[in-house]
Amino acid sequence: MTHFLSVARRVALLIAPLVLAVPALAQQGDRPPPAVTVVTVEAQDVDLTTTLPGRVVASAEAEVRPQVAGIITERLFHEGGRVEEGDILYKIDPASYDAAVAQAKAAVAQAQAQVKASRREAERLETLSQRNVISEQALDSAIADRDGAIASLQAAQAQLQSAEIEKDRTMIRARLSGEIGRSMVSPGALVTASQQSPLATVRNIDPVYVDVTQSAAEMLDFRRGNRGDQTKSQSQEVKLTLADGTVFKQSGHLTAAEPVVNPLTGVVVLRITFDNPDQLLLPGMYVQAEMPSGQAEGAFLVPQEGVSRNRRGQPTALVVGQDGTVEQRVLTVQQDLDRYWVVTDGLKGGDRIIVDGLQKASPGAVVTPQERESAEAATAAPDMAAPEQAAPEPEAEPEGDPAAPEKPAE
Repeated sequence: MTHFLSVARRVALLIAPLVLAVPALAQQGDRPPPAVTVVTVEAQDVDLTTTLPGRVVASAEAEVRPQVAGIITERLFHEGGRVEEGDILYKIDPASYDAAVAQAKAAVAQAQAQVKASRREAERLETLSQRNVISEQALDSAIADRDGAIASLQAAQAQLQSAEIEKDRTMIRARLSGEIGRSMVSPGALVTASQQSPLATVRNIDPVYVDVTQSAAEMLDFRRGNRGDQTKSQSQEVKLTLADGTVFKQSGHLTAAEPVVNPLTGVVVLRITFDNPDQLLLPGMYVQAEMPSGQAEGAFLVPQEGVSRNRRGQPTALVVGQDGTVEQRVLTVQQDLDRYWVVTDGLKGGDRIIVDGLQKASPGAVVTPQERESAEAATAAPDMAAPEQAAPEPEAEPEGDPAAPEKPAE
């Protein structure tokens, strides 16, 4: 009998855990499928863009250099300000050039006197020749002297004009309207004609150019019409992203393409024109230009958080079917567009892409899909209803309970 009781106890100890586990398994089987957040995608025509790096270039630039030698006596502009064409920027000491002009004027006066004397001599000899008083040789000699004096006068006048030009160049003027940079010389400095280093630089920065580089392969694709026919009806406006990540409010237009490929980098330089009324764009600034490159017909915009890659490096997405079963799809991604991937193959209209809760889903599993907008509303609903469901604060109880029976005095 004792042996029988011992065996019964051992069987009971073995059966007890199984009996306790049955309700737990039943409860686990009753759990609903895990909830995931999905986004339903539909086919649409998507305008494709290409982001190209570039630099801002002034639309016009002129370096200020002296054309005559001398000492700088005065600077007549504010560094960093605006100058107009013809404004005087620097003055050079004109003393030696004034002397050259005076000398040239004296030479002109002397030549004019020679012309007058030679003309009178030639007229007098012409009168004597008519009377057959002098020989023809004497008359020819007088006419030659007169013509030579006239030529000398013209040379003296040209020399005077040259001296006046040199004197005028002692006032260095702006040959371009725009913004002038800092001055590289100060009054008292000696400058020479056509020196290598400029005195200052004037730039026109409204409008400005943005030079971007594009690969030769993309340029060939565009010229062959693979994308050109698709973008003819699209907007050709170019957007600009600045170095701080902000978007420039003015739109640009492609104005030129350099007809040569850089043999070292294999790229082509494109030039885009932008209006710059606020002078926010400065030459040398690094920017990124978003250029229209084509149109993807019947493409899908898939949130980037819903796309991952398999072991082969292929982009994939988890799609929830009508029965809640998860299916993995291999996608063909054209490019990125803001926070989305432009997918051209692997999806169909109405597919529900899992974008949140990927760790709860796997191919073949059953899940409970919930649209992203609905999930956000459900998350916000308890917060909005919290004040209505909040229980009122309990009132302070009195120190003594009147309903409680009093204890008899001892």
